[in-house]
Amino acid sequence: MKVFLTGATGYVGGSIATALLAAGHRVVGLARSTDAGPALRELGVEPVFGTLDDADLLAEQARAADVVVNAASSDHAASVAVFLDALAGSGKAYVQTSGAGVVADQARGAAAAGPVLSDDDEFTPEPEKAARAALDRSILAAAGRGIRTVVVCPTLIYGHGLGLRRDSYQVPQLVELARRDGVPGHVGEGLNVWSAVHVADLADLYVLVVEKGEAGTFLFAEDGEASFADLAAAIGRALGQEAPPRPLEFAAAAELWGEGAATFTMSSNVRVRADRARALGWSPSRVPVLDWIAAEVRRA
Repeated sequence: MKVFLTGATGYVGGSIATALLAAGHRVVGLARSTDAGPALRELGVEPVFGTLDDADLLAEQARAADVVVNAASSDHAASVAVFLDALAGSGKAYVQTSGAGVVADQARGAAAAGPVLSDDDEFTPEPEKAARAALDRSILAAAGRGIRTVVVCPTLIYGHGLGLRRDSYQVPQLVELARRDGVPGHVGEGLNVWSAVHVADLADLYVLVVEKGEAGTFLFAEDGEASFADLAAAIGRALGQEAPPRPLEFAAAAELWGEGAATFTMSSNVRVRADRARALGWSPSRVPVLDWIAAEVRRA
């Protein structure tokens, strides 16, 4: 199939592109800068240059493709509307990349108070994430417009990217903090837990979704979980730091990462089960996040 992919130069998008190409699909990738053209072509991606605000370009590419995969933004509602209008009545697939922050709490390093969520469980997002949750629901509802809409919701993504960008966000930020301070750290008590998924396993899931995902479905992507205290401790061991992890005050975390990232990305809880993905045939097989840190952070 011909897949139009946004975010082709990114960590997630580039990994998806590589997996799709390996599975025999043709990938046309959106990139903001022509400078990325040679590297994308070397990867096997046919580059198209523009942004999510280029409505005519997005509509043209969507109509010319068999599948659209949006891996550029979880929150850009205008581009989603363009894609859905262009694909309406076609029976083609539209795959949206959401983000597990949509179910995150504001624990600031405390343990979760709520349950572990499955794909079908209802949840009330924090006000700051309500717009993303509403966008996800509107995409799923567009299955009624003759589009095979699927929303994939990754959790903490780790591992080296398969495309042009190597690193994710959460684990590298904790590594950078440990290197800066000479001791590993986490926000508050570090009891907050995130489900996690290796980027290569996530890319495999996208191939499955592109090929046989059912219309109007929402899928979490996870393969185990870890607390941020355990992540920090593993990073400390990998870096040869003997001191135990040190709590970071929330104000300091907000100054370092920005208040939004400190709240929803680094000190929240996201505990989910990828039941629907596994029912689709997804079988994640890469090394768990703590073992990956032990091997790859030490090597780096």
